[in-house]
Amino acid sequence: MDLQTVINQVDSWSVEDRLQLIERLWDGLLNEGHEPSLTDEQKALLDERLEDDDNAPDDVVSWEEVRSDALKRIGR
Repeated sequence: MDLQTVINQVDSWSVEDRLQLIERLWDGLLNEGHEPSLTDEQKALLDERLEDDDNAPDDVVSWEEVRSDALKRIGR
């Protein structure tokens, strides 16, 4: 079976099944030793966030607040 045939079949799957496939493929790549590299922009953003945390280590939001806000955003 060629790649395009597989893609066409996968496109007909539910979102949940496609997400599960993505997770399994990603985990498989990681288990095989593939480590994706960060772009320069991603590295810069991480450096900026680390610096922000170093400058204000007590400026945090609790997990409960994060979870509550996320649930509100998705209407639950």
